[in-house]
Amino acid sequence: MKKKHGAKLPLYAFKKLEKLVSDNGSSDHEERGEPPVAFLDSLLLGEWEDRVQRGLFRYDVTACETKVIPGRYGFIAQLNEGRHLKKRPTEFRVDKVLQPFDESKFNFTKVGQEEVLFQFEASEDGDVQFFPSAPIDVENSPSVVAINVSPIEYGHVLLIPRILDCLPQRIDRESFLLALHMAAEADNPFFRLGYNSLGAFATINHLHFQAYYLAVPFPIEKAPTKKITTLDGDVKISELLNYPVRGLVFEGGNNVEHLSNAVSDACICLQDNNIPYNVLIADSGKRIFLVPQCYAEKQALGEVSAELLDTQVNPAVWEISGHMVLKRKKDYEEASEENAWRLLAVVSLSEERFQEVNALIFEAIASGVDVSQNTTKEQEAEAKPQTDEEVDAIKNASRPTMVSGTQECPV
Repeated sequence: MKKKHGAKLPLYAFKKLEKLVSDNGSSDHEERGEPPVAFLDSLLLGEWEDRVQRGLFRYDVTACETKVIPGRYGFIAQLNEGRHLKKRPTEFRVDKVLQPFDESKFNFTKVGQEEVLFQFEASEDGDVQFFPSAPIDVENSPSVVAINVSPIEYGHVLLIPRILDCLPQRIDRESFLLALHMAAEADNPFFRLGYNSLGAFATINHLHFQAYYLAVPFPIEKAPTKKITTLDGDVKISELLNYPVRGLVFEGGNNVEHLSNAVSDACICLQDNNIPYNVLIADSGKRIFLVPQCYAEKQALGEVSAELLDTQVNPAVWEISGHMVLKRKKDYEEASEENAWRLLAVVSLSEERFQEVNALIFEAIASGVDVSQNTTKEQEAEAKPQTDEEVDAIKNASRPTMVSGTQECPV
């Protein structure tokens, strides 16, 4: 989407929420009345279907075979051969979580405007508003929702914060809060947002979240948890139990910013320590799963079995959450909970390393250093790593978590 004066797109202006859930258990949507257009059903999925009719997708994802695998967790298997055949190769190093934006590589300013569904911005007057045709303010870079041309599931879209600012794939407080607002606007437990860092199977170094609609629970959502701590602001942090990948679960909070800031501060800590990670925003933004991972590192070190490598499955946020996107019919036909568990167990940090990473995260959340919500765009630009030397200078954890390797997968 190029900078083009005079261009127009639909605009959905959301009301900034105080809380994701009110004290009586009703959603903020119910309290403020119906928005002028149903965000998920009418706008997002309606516009997505329009792009299907226009033939903008690389294949028909609704024709992909899908099944729930028998077992305790109900892992979901999908056979998606089209995605495998039409993937875009990764154009950056996979051993660095933070890398400078490179305009010569593919990025979302290069997609056609017809792939962009609408602008998604905070309302100026405090009420939800919808404008079918609103000018694009190129001076104040808009956040937009666009189709994923290689979809995993029905309604697969990308949320691209401040698209024209060309931010690299790194979470900050402002962008993560925007993603939580999108989850809240959808107001549907079957619509989730996901995030992959570099080194955790993001393939485009341009800040974006993914989202799609899937009408069954993800296995990670059904996993038991054990409470670790409650932060100031009443944000509860728990640890996943009896799940193949170790991870943290954030929920609660006196207001939406308390929850958002706790998660984004944790993500910033992982980025600054060169630890790849994935995030799943579930339950309309009320539960967030944060999973540090090391699959690419193990792959580069030759610690992944040939059997797993042959599947060519890259465990990004959806796979880690239990939606296994398989590329070979053989793997789809033989899909089992045991096979899914075996793949995801390789993704997980060891118990010892996971506790080391947790200590880093809790220290970062407690201090909240250098992650002010009021950071200006100029300050943010200065904070961005500009060279490999600067990235190397970022402090590492107790040991490096990644080594050079190769990685290819679709968005």
